[in-house]
Amino acid sequence: MFKNKNILVTGGTGSFGKAFIKRLLDDHADLNKIVIFSRDELKQHEMSQDINTDLHKGIRYFLGDVRDKHRLSRALEDIDYVVHAAALKQVPAAEYNPFEFIKTNILGAQNIIDACLDNNVKKLIALSTDKAAAPINLYGATKLCSDKLFVAANNITGKRDLSFSIVRYGNVMGSRGSVIPFFISKKSSGVLPITDPNMTRFNISLDEGVDMVIWALINSLGGEIFVPKIPSYKIKDVASAVCKECEQKIVGIRPGEKIHEEMISANDSYNCVDLGDYYAILPPGDVKLKDSYINNEAKEVEAGFCYNSGTNDKFLSIEELKALFEKEFNA
Repeated sequence: MFKNKNILVTGGTGSFGKAFIKRLLDDHADLNKIVIFSRDELKQHEMSQDINTDLHKGIRYFLGDVRDKHRLSRALEDIDYVVHAAALKQVPAAEYNPFEFIKTNILGAQNIIDACLDNNVKKLIALSTDKAAAPINLYGATKLCSDKLFVAANNITGKRDLSFSIVRYGNVMGSRGSVIPFFISKKSSGVLPITDPNMTRFNISLDEGVDMVIWALINSLGGEIFVPKIPSYKIKDVASAVCKECEQKIVGIRPGEKIHEEMISANDSYNCVDLGDYYAILPPGDVKLKDSYINNEAKEVEAGFCYNSGTNDKFLSIEELKALFEKEFNA
């Protein structure tokens, strides 16, 4: 699939982008070109120091913002596949600066759709978040809108060989701004701030996220929201795994936070199929797409099924969390 192809990654200098591009370079050396599209010249420079361009001559760094449709269209010339990872993501920042998130996460998504339609792009995979399911904060609401735009974009591809699909997953262990590196940085103070002792979150490793996006690039048909089957953790267990002796100080939830996250709501269940390692939420009323999956041994989930971090059937224990931290952070 990737041989002699050109792939562009928006937000390519972020945690996911760097891990994804490293995997492409390691496992798909027959790619023709990888374009790293982002707006931070310093991060692009730092990334260029880590990648040996003598070995990887197809790397291109393209400065630009997803808010700029014309720049995107230029970047997408001759691109076969797009992975859209660029987004504004911090929940408190979104509550304080709502329209900035709208411009990047919603208007930026539409710009990418238009640029893909205007060029000969074959497939786009957009990264979403558990916060897009039944959102209560601005960030989640913008990502829900983004998801809707990408799903609906499949209705206007016409005769083009082009599809749009979405990957939705939970907190990425070790990503910028996530709770685990934050706790590790606070460990020396002897106090770890806990928003709520009952809080839970889904957990996925960076490598698992990369695996899923590559799987979606290969297997998606267009219009799906793919959701991985992953474990949950309790915030207080994360704190205990980082530092058992530290005081856990309850500080209250931040504006826009949930106690538990969900990736599939009960209303989504009527259009959801079980693919084994993943679920797929399909566009309502798309009987042909649903039949394609059912005919390939996917199973419909029960009506009313809800995939929630608080009621998940798999939780990471403190010992399992410790082992993961040792592997990921040497902590």
